Amino acid sequence: MDSITQIVLGAACGEAVLGKKIGNKALLFGAIGGTIPDLDIFVGRFLYNNEIQAMAFHRGFMHSILFTILSVFFFGWLTYKLYNSGKRIATTTLKDWILLFFWAIFTHPILDCFTPYGTQLFAPFSNYRVAFNNISVVDPFYTLPFLICMLVLMFFKRTNNKRQIWLKAGIYISSVYMLFTVFNKFYMDTVFDKSFQKGGISYKRFTAQPTILNNFLWYAVAETENHYHFAFYSLFDKSSISEKVIKIEKKHNLIDMNDDNLQTLVWFSNGYFNLYKKEKVGTYKYVDLRYPPLNPEDAKTSVFNFTLFHKNGEWDILPFDGTTPSKEDFSLFIERIKGE
Repeated sequence: MDSITQIVLGAACGEAVLGKKIGNKALLFGAIGGTIPDLDIFVGRFLYNNEIQAMAFHRGFMHSILFTILSVFFFGWLTYKLYNSGKRIATTTLKDWILLFFWAIFTHPILDCFTPYGTQLFAPFSNYRVAFNNISVVDPFYTLPFLICMLVLMFFKRTNNKRQIWLKAGIYISSVYMLFTVFNKFYMDTVFDKSFQKGGISYKRFTAQPTILNNFLWYAVAETENHYHFAFYSLFDKSSISEKVIKIEKKHNLIDMNDDNLQTLVWFSNGYFNLYKKEKVGTYKYVDLRYPPLNPEDAKTSVFNFTLFHKNGEWDILPFDGTTPSKEDFSLFIERIKGE
């Protein structure tokens, strides 16, 4: 999920492990631990000159179970050595720090697995991305109550039992909401399956996920031989199915997709993508259809799209380089959440 959410979850882990011993500093170190896996964004750009390969590196090895196991001993030992000096000697143990970084780092990729982006938990042994598709990458309904609870507990002394009450409140509230999104996912899959069947669409497969910032409006895309069919459904819709399904062409034949970098891009999109020619010769718009368009009526308003170009003998991308959705698109998105 987004960085703020991971910081909050990491801080909660720090409080759970070391809060009674070092107070608010445990929140800080937990937040640092919860941020470590996402440093792969910078590592990827350092390792790769190609943007496709750098993007594929994100949520890869540094989000894996193996990385967690290997890294916690290093970060735990390093922090223990740096922290236990002067007046702080013997206030904490090496085991404390290893446990803090284990929970702060390990919960990061586990939480990411619930989003549509996917997480390579088993890297480097497998590039399979675990993605349960039940919560948006950014969902304030999950994050804000959790954040508020963490902020409140900071005002109590480390020995005050109210810190534990607020910690548990944050964990319980966020967990209950996450459980709601899981059940909502099963319900929405049923809704979209019925919607596509009623529309006479014999699909090979489909994927459904919540739209950004909420878990009320959902989006699904179904694949047939030459087309994709996408639909929206809100929990506030009066109908029991999605009444409108929009068809778009795949246009996969615009480019020979057998190139290694392009195959990585296809893998990244889980095969849900379409192509458009752009005005500049030799450039194409690559739209990752796993993510919904902001305007429910216009497939081209997806914010998750790239400019695809060929340079120095290889394909590369300019991420998120497309037409910026307008205020009208955003207004239509908000209205669609309210139901129809």
